[in-house]
Amino acid sequence: MRNIFLGIVIAFIIVFGLRYCENRKDNREQLEANTALIQKELKNVGKLIVTEGSYAQVFSYNDSKDLMYGLFDARKKALIVVNAKASIAYDLSKVNTEIDEATKTVTITNIPEPELSINPNIEYYDVTQDYLNQFTATDYNKIKQRVEKSLRKKIEASELRTNAENRLISELQKIYILTNSMGWTLKYNGKPIEEEKDLQDLKL
Repeated sequence: MRNIFLGIVIAFIIVFGLRYCENRKDNREQLEANTALIQKELKNVGKLIVTEGSYAQVFSYNDSKDLMYGLFDARKKALIVVNAKASIAYDLSKVNTEIDEATKTVTITNIPEPELSINPNIEYYDVTQDYLNQFTATDYNKIKQRVEKSLRKKIEASELRTNAENRLISELQKIYILTNSMGWTLKYNGKPIEEEKDLQDLKL
């Protein structure tokens, strides 16, 4: 009788041990699958988000050179029409993330700065120049720098940057939705993202 009871206990221990190992294996496989899925999603959103805008502006350029101690002057001037395309981009392939399987946490440690690109198409009209004061390569470079500086200031004050930030947040929401649906926690710079509106409050 004692041997039968001992046999039952041993059999129970073996069955419990096998099921415990199977459960641990299943949990581990599920964790690894979830981690792989999150890593894949992070890779998928690692693309360039671009917001583009078109700008048009008219500039006037005037230059006068005194000759013969101010007795004469040589002038040159031009009307400049600029049509420019500008884009702001976040290269999400440069986003740094850390995945902690033990605490089921995905931490975004760094988001790259936005990249502003300006491609102006400059056309010159009503160009007049005296023989002793003609347009040179230096003048054209100076005009281009002036155009880009003016456009940059205008773009910084426009909605283009805000639109780009909204596109970025939209991509980050995909990560949040995925991690939240799988019971993981998303953090940015150590701060937990507990709901989607927290993404809107990020200081990008």
